[in-house]
Amino acid sequence: MIWIAVLVLLLLALLGAPLFAVLLGAAALGFYTQGSPLAVLHIDIYQLSDSVVLMALPLFTFAGFLLSESRTADRLVRLSQAAFGWMPGGMAFVALIACAFFTALTGGSGVTIVALGALLLPALVKAGYPRRFSLGLVTSSGSLGLLLVPSVPLLIYGIIAQQLSQQLAMPAVEIVDLYLAGIGPALLMVVLLYFYCLWANREAPVPRQAFRTRELIDALWEARWELPLPFVVLGGIFSGFLVVSEAAAVTALYVLFAEVFLYREIPMRRLPGITREAMVMVGGILLILAVAQAFADYLVYAGIPEQLFQFIQTHVQSKIAFLVLLNILLLVLGAFLDIFAALVIMVPLILPVALRYGIDPVHLGIIFVANMQIGYITPPVGMNLFIASYRFRKSITELFAATLPFMLVLVIALLAITYIPQLSLWLVR
Repeated sequence: MIWIAVLVLLLLALLGAPLFAVLLGAAALGFYTQGSPLAVLHIDIYQLSDSVVLMALPLFTFAGFLLSESRTADRLVRLSQAAFGWMPGGMAFVALIACAFFTALTGGSGVTIVALGALLLPALVKAGYPRRFSLGLVTSSGSLGLLLVPSVPLLIYGIIAQQLSQQLAMPAVEIVDLYLAGIGPALLMVVLLYFYCLWANREAPVPRQAFRTRELIDALWEARWELPLPFVVLGGIFSGFLVVSEAAAVTALYVLFAEVFLYREIPMRRLPGITREAMVMVGGILLILAVAQAFADYLVYAGIPEQLFQFIQTHVQSKIAFLVLLNILLLVLGAFLDIFAALVIMVPLILPVALRYGIDPVHLGIIFVANMQIGYITPPVGMNLFIASYRFRKSITELFAATLPFMLVLVIALLAITYIPQLSLWLVR
């Protein structure tokens, strides 16, 4: 009967059953085979409500939805172009910076391609960049901000790691440390991609745009109400004046006031609809996190991480070899799973094993999200490829060919992030 139940769960997963239902079924089946009462599932699910950090998730998501519905993307592109257009490869650098910050603020990689694609692609082509190069740059840059504050994937990783710390008797992973650790790797990716853009166009360099002080002042004035936002979030969190949940509340209130009452780009009648869309997304994430907590508790209770560690240790002796296998596994998963699904399924399995190899849990979180970021442009299920295909009316194969050089650059950055922990941990320590 147990094997029949397992086969039924696998069949339901293959047929597209909701992830939370599959995870909950797996946890219930696991506890049943261990002889534990199924009432433990209710306790595990309820434990998620004890997380104070969890309040930041709906607030940051609501702020991101508001920003994506306003003209923030237009103002951000204009300001970036006025500030950096004079540089060699200035328009490419503008695309990288604009996409990174917009993804960080809105929390959505696909949203960045939809919102900025209509602005950046024509601007890159008009500036003299080849269309294929421009397509690859915009599609690849859509997920650059996933390591920057207030990254939702890093927040979710931190919540899962904090829940696991109670079972593994390890120090709790602080969300602030994850946000600090993401700054260096995110900058490394932007810099490497920028230098690749210069190298790729070395034979036919694109003419620079003249720097105009008046245009920069006008762009700064146009974005005057959104410019303080990063300083509110970063300053509040990193100074210790605000905890993450308080910074999220201040961010949501500030964005609401700026977009509705100062810019007046979002009428009051649209707020209920935007709020509903944001909270539907949050509700799905919370439901998955809750059942993932029960699934993680079963794994720890059954000793599966220890068995996995013993199996790996017999075949993989060094920390370096483990990290190689980890990156390969995560890159493959990123090509098939959404980042949130990958987090809730794999972190409970990978984190205990990584700790045995002496890998810092904060560093592991950066490695995890960096891999998933590349997964957004990796077939067959790379989400950015599908969104860009719909947005630019190009085939998936054409877009993948355009993004392949950028993906290789990101893989080089990933290797540096993986094997040089100081890139992630120097600000934390």
